[in-house]
Amino acid sequence: MTSSAPAAASGDGALSWARAWQEALYAPDGFYRRAAPAQHFATSAQGIPGAGALLAEAVAALATRHRCAAVVDVGAGRGELLTELATRDPRLALTGVDVVPRPPDLPPGVDGWLVSPGGPALPPSLADLQDTLVLAHEWLDVVPCQVAQRDRHGVWREVEVIARSGTVTERPGPPLTGAEQEWAQRWLAPQVWRAEIGLAREQALADLLTRVRSGLVVVVDYGHQGAERPPGGTLTGFRDGRQVDPVPDGASDLTAHVAVDALLATLPRGARAQRQGTVLRDLLGDPAPPVPHDLSRSDPGAYLRALARRGALRTLTSGALGDFWWLQVPVGDVR
Repeated sequence: MTSSAPAAASGDGALSWARAWQEALYAPDGFYRRAAPAQHFATSAQGIPGAGALLAEAVAALATRHRCAAVVDVGAGRGELLTELATRDPRLALTGVDVVPRPPDLPPGVDGWLVSPGGPALPPSLADLQDTLVLAHEWLDVVPCQVAQRDRHGVWREVEVIARSGTVTERPGPPLTGAEQEWAQRWLAPQVWRAEIGLAREQALADLLTRVRSGLVVVVDYGHQGAERPPGGTLTGFRDGRQVDPVPDGASDLTAHVAVDALLATLPRGARAQRQGTVLRDLLGDPAPPVPHDLSRSDPGAYLRALARRGALRTLTSGALGDFWWLQVPVGDVR
């Protein structure tokens, strides 16, 4: 299936949300070309004390489990996770993919860096990957997609948007047609009146999978499925560490949750979806048991490090972060 092309701007400057979102993030002066993600929001990879090191430990363990000798980080930001991985396991060949040139402070252990066009598009040189773990950590949520809303007759219509001076005006656009209409009918329950149509994310992931000959593709993102689908959609913005209204003016991040069940239905046999809490407890251990207090007397430094690790692991395995989804897709001859 293919989604419809983004609508052209109308005479009053109205755009489909899909096009406005793409331009706001990935145009030459777009948000991600000017701003480092860490300046505006925290993720498991950066901005939370101790979390990046633990995520790197988990990725390295997963690479070892699946006999992968290389890691490619799609949507690598400024290389925070790759830097942690270079320290964690120097044997891994590491490559970052993002819309900016290679950050100058990356360590030599990061072997490669590919500049991406942005959004769903991937660099042509990302191809023929073998024995590689490809990590797409909070990538799909910033792949722009169509935003649609039911009209009073129950017809799904594109939402058009006009952004001026930091404010946004929306209006109903044309009805969804073709694959987008089919997607809405299949995946959106009657109580859902506004949603992000997930076709663009499915197509982006399908493209990524074609770049891998053998290894494991891991998609980590926040998402929803089935009856848990938010009735009013999830499109939102982030700026300077705060959640803000989504305005496609390039001044803030724009992001929306991933429809996990729809995405999983497009993946090959063997793919599985698990919550981050489950995955990290399997890879890193259970953070529930307390650190033995006797350690504070025999080795105070080790005691403090163990406390910090336990605290970071509890953060990653509980609450909103623990509810993140990990989609693991084996490719080729991989366990």
